[in-house]
Amino acid sequence: MTRVPLSVLDLATVEESGDIAAALQHSVDLARSAEKFGYERVWYAEHHNMSAIASSATAVLIAHVAAHTERIRLGAGGVMLPNHSPLVIAEQFGMLAELHPGRIDLGLGRAPGSDMATFRAMRRSHSAAETFPADVRELQQLLSDELPRTAVNAYPGRGTNVPMFILGSSLFGANLAAHFGLPYAFASHFAPQALGSAVRHYRSNFVPSARHPEPYVIAGINVVAADTDAAAEALFARTELERVRRFLSRGREVELTEAEARKLFDSPAAQEIRKMLTYTALGGRERVQEELAAFAAHAEADELMTVHPAPTRAEQLTSLRIAAPLG
Repeated sequence: MTRVPLSVLDLATVEESGDIAAALQHSVDLARSAEKFGYERVWYAEHHNMSAIASSATAVLIAHVAAHTERIRLGAGGVMLPNHSPLVIAEQFGMLAELHPGRIDLGLGRAPGSDMATFRAMRRSHSAAETFPADVRELQQLLSDELPRTAVNAYPGRGTNVPMFILGSSLFGANLAAHFGLPYAFASHFAPQALGSAVRHYRSNFVPSARHPEPYVIAGINVVAADTDAAAEALFARTELERVRRFLSRGREVELTEAEARKLFDSPAAQEIRKMLTYTALGGRERVQEELAAFAAHAEADELMTVHPAPTRAEQLTSLRIAAPLG
């Protein structure tokens, strides 16, 4: 068994033949399953202008899932803070914390989570990412009960002290999390290259804070689990091809067929996409548990954020069950 807690990243993916309502219902089913099988928390990522991802209104989705679960922690993994004012996020997550005490987490990212045309549609300044550190600090203050009170306070929000995490895939996020004494989550499930250097930098430069006297690392890993090792390997082959097909279809009026994607499978663009799956725990229960434990040690992680990218929802839930802490 793994020696660290497991959490889940849910992108609320829309199946090719499905719709958004079905994707959101699947998010409820997934969270209920994660709760049953002993996962620590479920994360929801903010993405925009992507027809295959339904988690754009992250706080709304968390509220819905929280109302249909009992104990599991739910969080933004993450809110892309340059898209929002800190006050609005403090109010949203403060309200969630009041509605569901002790269950809400707030992960923060610096990327826009969209293309530049979509970023402009949000009416945000191009310089918003440059103020990310200051915005994080402002958000901390809005969620705290620090005195004196300012002219503007978050209601709800003030005094909720919603746990905050910095998300990243580079040394920038690692440095900021270390400087602020916050937990750090690295997106190694799609950006594996800088994992080692980012974690080492974070741990060696961590400044203890009142809430976090010790560093805390969460590392992302893909999981493709099935009843047997052979079945998992076959599932991974399908998963990898579907990843290539989906990514190379972006910007096209008609998506690539599976046959077309197969022809492009070894192209330079496809190889870059396939590298995103570098860190994948693959196999039946025993093998997957061994690979998760080995990855946790490699990443020096205190928690693993698992991503279950199998092509169908049924296969994702099966993977979730087989890899689960409670089996």
